[in-house]
Amino acid sequence: YILSPPNACKHLSIETMKGHPSFRHSSLNFGRIKFLSRRPNQSNYITSKDERNALQKAAKSPAIETILKQGEVLYIPSHWFHYITSLQMSAQCNTRSGRDDKGTASFGGFNDVLSCQ
Repeated sequence: YILSPPNACKHLSIETMKGHPSFRHSSLNFGRIKFLSRRPNQSNYITSKDERNALQKAAKSPAIETILKQGEVLYIPSHWFHYITSLQMSAQCNTRSGRDDKGTASFGGFNDVLSCQ
């Protein structure tokens, strides 16, 4: 998992147009950030200059990365963005536990996500 707080919204290329199939999702493939260190002509994985610029912006945003092991559970706070990569066959289950509209001074909250729209 790669997790970013609500106040990172402006760095994550979030689709803001209501009605769009990807509304409130990022258009980026965060797995490609690792290819930024290569020169533009050396990476076939980053398809355009726009994608490279967006990934460079996302790479500077606050984020944490974690790997879950068998039997572990991850709690993702309200309004946090997450990107999932499965390292092997896995199953996921999620449930919503309410919504925290206040957030925190350090990580932001609901209003930061609204300001992205």
